[in-house]
Amino acid sequence: MSKFGVLVMGPAGAGKTTFSNSVIQHLQNTRRSCFYVNLDPAAETFSYEPDLDIRELITLEDVMEELGLGPNGGLIYCFEFLLQNLDFLSEALDPLSEEYLIIFDMPGQIELYTHVPLLPSLVQFLSRQGPLNINLCAAYLLESTFIIDKAKFFAGTLSAMSAMLMLEMPHVNILSKMDQVREMVTRRELRRFANVDVQLLQGDEEDDLAANANPMAKDALMSGGSFKQLNRAVAQLIDDFSMVSFLQLDVQDEDSVAAVLSHIDDAIQYHEAQEPREPKDEQEVNYEDADM
Repeated sequence: MSKFGVLVMGPAGAGKTTFSNSVIQHLQNTRRSCFYVNLDPAAETFSYEPDLDIRELITLEDVMEELGLGPNGGLIYCFEFLLQNLDFLSEALDPLSEEYLIIFDMPGQIELYTHVPLLPSLVQFLSRQGPLNINLCAAYLLESTFIIDKAKFFAGTLSAMSAMLMLEMPHVNILSKMDQVREMVTRRELRRFANVDVQLLQGDEEDDLAANANPMAKDALMSGGSFKQLNRAVAQLIDDFSMVSFLQLDVQDEDSVAAVLSHIDDAIQYHEAQEPREPKDEQEVNYEDADM
């Protein structure tokens, strides 16, 4: 029997826990079962108490204090410890039925998703390749305020692509906190950011041409020219792969949350595994209600 789950990932401050809370609230409103797993050993407060919390096994604060490690080194140690104690996960997750959506709230340290080979081992254990047999996808959140700085946006997009390549699992990429930027950019620009249009950097080139007419700006333009070339090269790399696109998320809008959750369900094939309800059962319920 398959299970279903989503890894909520992304840089620090992207809104992962807020997104997890909004999904839990939506699932509760639609009377759908969920199981909330906190895998951030540095987390402090929650709107919804986790059903399973890595802090019951190990905390970042204890690791830093006892081993004298910094935040990043301590986090890596916590995940190494988790991989040595996978029974902590399997004992809680194995009894769950396919009716549950298991939400894994991940830490915000970006190196976990780009080059440290810990998450691939965890994903292999959790996924259909491992004993827990969970249909998994990743929800990778990128803060929408990144679109105000196009170079920063493309760097964030590259980190999303790096996570996709390293984890080798279905990804749903999300621009979070859309309520903060809707008045700053046009709808046309938002569509181009959602589909990661490399021509977005064209506007920077036009700014460069304007700066050439300004003697005071010319020196700054010359010093930054190599960085602009690098930005365009990175953008072209993303465009060549054509792998990354983003959904737009406003957690204050329930329709927006529902739309993102629908894409997650498609990625994990949730609805395909649900057995349709027999009409006979519905009739019996109606008869029982009538008798009452």
